[in-house]
Amino acid sequence: MNLFELTALLAVSGLAIGFLGSLTGLGGGFIVVPLLVLGFGVDIRYAIGASLVTVIATSSGAAAAYVRDGYANIRIAMFLEVGTTLGALAGTSLALALPKQAIGVLFGIVLLHAAWLNLRKRSEGKTSGGGSAVAAYFGMDGAYPGAAGLVSYQAHRVPVCFGLMTVAGVLSGLLGIGSGIVKVLAMDQVMGLPFKVSTATSNFMIGVTAAAGAGVYFSRGYIDPGLAMPVVPGVLAGAFLGARLLPRVETRRLRVLFAAAIACAAGEMIYNGVAGKF
Repeated sequence: MNLFELTALLAVSGLAIGFLGSLTGLGGGFIVVPLLVLGFGVDIRYAIGASLVTVIATSSGAAAAYVRDGYANIRIAMFLEVGTTLGALAGTSLALALPKQAIGVLFGIVLLHAAWLNLRKRSEGKTSGGGSAVAAYFGMDGAYPGAAGLVSYQAHRVPVCFGLMTVAGVLSGLLGIGSGIVKVLAMDQVMGLPFKVSTATSNFMIGVTAAAGAGVYFSRGYIDPGLAMPVVPGVLAGAFLGARLLPRVETRRLRVLFAAAIACAAGEMIYNGVAGKF
C-alpha cells in the first residue's frame, strides 16, 4: 500500500468514525485506536495521540449543530467539564507509564462494560425522586425538541455524576477515547437525562477533555501529523452528517449500534493485548 492509498483509506475510515461517534456521543476514539492498532499496526501510544486529535474534530463538527438545535445542555456540560479535564491530565500521565499491552486490555474491558451497561438501560431519561438541588441552583434542568414539541427533563444526582466525570477524564487521557463512553452513560443513567440530550451534551464536552490530554501527548512527541491529518477531514464530515441525522434516529437503535460497535472492538483489543501483539 502506497502513501496515497493509505491516506485515502484513513480519510474514508474517518468519515465512518465521525458519523458513528457523533450519533453515539463517543467522539470516535473508541474506533480510531483499534483501527490504527489492529488495522494499520500503529504503536498504541501514537494511535491514542491521533485519536485525541480526531475526538477534538468530532466535537467541533457536531457540537455546534446540537447546541443550535437545542439538544445539548451547556450548563451541565460546563459544570461537569471541570472534573473531566482534571481527570484527563492525570490519565495521560498514567498512560505514558503503563505497558502497552496493559493499556490495550484495559481499553477492551472498559468498552465491554460500557456496552453491557448501555443495553440494560431501564427507561428513557427517568429516575426516581425529584431533581437535584445542585441542578436547581445552577439551572441545569431543561427541554429538548420532541415529536410533539419540547420535552422537559430534570437532572438528578449531579455530585455523583461529577465524580464519574473525573473517572471519564482519566479514561480519556489513558485510552484516547474522548471519555464519551462514560459521559453518555453517566448522564443517561445517573443523571437521568434523555439519551439524545446525553449524546449531544457529551459531544459538546469531549473536545475540551481530549484537548487536555492531547497537549501532553504532543509534548512527548506521540502525535504524528501523518496519522492524524488524513482522518480529521473525514471525521468532521461524518460528525456533521451524524448531527443532522440524530433527530430522526430512534433511541433504541442508537443503543444497539453503540453496544455492537464497541463490543467488537473490545474483543479484538483484549485478545491482542493478552497475546502481546501490541
